[in-house]
Amino acid sequence: MSDDKRKAEMQYRMRIYVHEDSELRDWSKKYSCTSEELKAAVKAVGNMAGDVAKYLAGQGSGVTSQAQ
Repeated sequence: MSDDKRKAEMQYRMRIYVHEDSELRDWSKKYSCTSEELKAAVKAVGNMAGDVAKYLAGQGSGVTSQAQ
């Protein structure tokens, strides 16, 4: 059962939830972008952190290709 909890936690950390202020703040800081840029990226490619990182990197933000 503990393995299932770890999987759930890992999946939570791989997703960006833009409706939570703390998520916006933390992910925006990580990707060196504004909260508006982050929301636009999530709207464009979904909430998977890796996809958002790739999208932002293509937009010229400070994001590297590494999602985590």
